[in-house]
Amino acid sequence: MSASLDSSATVAAASVVVPVVARDGARSELIVVRPASEPRQILYWLPAMGVPAKHYLPLAEALAARGMAMALHEWRGIGSSDRRAGKACDWGYRQLLEADIPAGVEAARARWPQATLWLGGHSLGGQLSCLYAGLHPQQVAGIALIASGAPYWRRFPFSLLLLVAYALANPLAALMGYLPGRRIGFGGNEARGVIADWSRSGRSGRYSADGMAVDFNACLASLTLPVLALRLQEDWLVPPASLAWLLGLMPKARAQTAVVSSQQLAGQRADHFSWMKTPAALAAQLAVWMEEASRTA
Repeated sequence: MSASLDSSATVAAASVVVPVVARDGARSELIVVRPASEPRQILYWLPAMGVPAKHYLPLAEALAARGMAMALHEWRGIGSSDRRAGKACDWGYRQLLEADIPAGVEAARARWPQATLWLGGHSLGGQLSCLYAGLHPQQVAGIALIASGAPYWRRFPFSLLLLVAYALANPLAALMGYLPGRRIGFGGNEARGVIADWSRSGRSGRYSADGMAVDFNACLASLTLPVLALRLQEDWLVPPASLAWLLGLMPKARAQTAVVSSQQLAGQRADHFSWMKTPAALAAQLAVWMEEASRTA
């Protein structure tokens, strides 16, 4: 999913850019934003599909104003990543979950080893934060979701159209060597392996990753972590049933949900991307939730 955001956004002066090298040699930069004092909490953030990490700087700075640190992950193939999807360069969820996210999490932990680490994400980033937490529940204190839900086609009002889109995504990506998201207005230029894993979850309602012999749904079902899910009131890309399906895969999780309206966003539309421009109210909800969940853990 692509964002109509200002492409001239720059890294804030208070931010630190940390080089990250995944175990297969892929390189990227982790943007770390810290508060004035030593943080007790770190939120490791996974962006939406096709969205560079720097676009979440307003959210990170709003959290820093409340004493929380935030580390902004860069997806492989996007922004500072040294890889670009093409016929000769492909990857899927396996590389993201086994190589990229672990390397970034390790870099964030190294900066503040005594702080509590939380995992969160926007859209696809929220889904993958759940999958990573399911694989490594001991590494994180909880999961924060903003505008995120499962892509299962039966949970959308335009379900048949979405099912057709899932069926066409793989052949198009195979033909081009990648999904040309920038041309079709959906995501960035996405690796065909990512599209295969994503569209499979959209068709089946279950998560899997090529090359990983993991029952993700069983991992999710066993999660007992606290989860905060913020849904945007005007977000047609994540209708209530989509979020409900994702949370339903984690029945033991201690989930809290809230709906964000335009009144909380300084008049911005409460849709899938506009909240990123004025995220102060969402940062406040995240900060309060992390502090409260820490005390009750």
